[in-house]
Amino acid sequence: MKILLIEDDLVIGRALLTVFKDEGHQVLWLRSANGVLERLLDEDFDAVLLDLGLPDGDGNDLLLRIRNAGSMVPVLIITARDGLNHRLKGFNNGADDYLIKPFEIPELLVRLRAILRRSGSQSEAEVLWTSGDLVLEEKRMRVTWEGAPVTLSKTEFGLLLALMKQSHRVLTRAELERRVLPFSDGSTLDVHISNLRKKIGDGHICTVRGVGYMMKQREKSI
Repeated sequence: MKILLIEDDLVIGRALLTVFKDEGHQVLWLRSANGVLERLLDEDFDAVLLDLGLPDGDGNDLLLRIRNAGSMVPVLIITARDGLNHRLKGFNNGADDYLIKPFEIPELLVRLRAILRRSGSQSEAEVLWTSGDLVLEEKRMRVTWEGAPVTLSKTEFGLLLALMKQSHRVLTRAELERRVLPFSDGSTLDVHISNLRKKIGDGHICTVRGVGYMMKQREKSI
């Protein structure tokens, strides 16, 4: 499991970091709201643990920005704010669960597993990404173009998935290299883009000169 932990308290943060690593999970720990949305859009996380009292803003405002950006990642709020109004506000802003500090670690782990189970049925309905007649099935790692299967390398699949999941914006070269090329065989980003275009057709990926790449908005043919 890959967890994004947003907690400014050093004692709590270090304790949770140790617990999750002992459980075999990967954790990114941020101590402020700054940069959170960018990391969520740039990387795939299984869950977010969100403190409300952050040094540069309120966690509820951050949660609203996360949901307004289209991210449906499960969010578990961890906070000392125990009033009913606080809990209702958290849920209304898109939280999946709300846990009051101080809490016991076993309860945190159980609640975290519970929101992941609940989100499982939703994620099953969100595995298809399309661009015209190009269809990507995320969980099956399968791509078809005009109904015919397309064979992609792991790097090419990761590159196409990143572009299709965020087709509303340009992905910079640095973003794509950071996300995809660690799995590469040493080839450059341009080589992978060129190979990908040969396999899915030139009309799907647009080059934004001097910035990066994005998916061209296409309607499915009839």
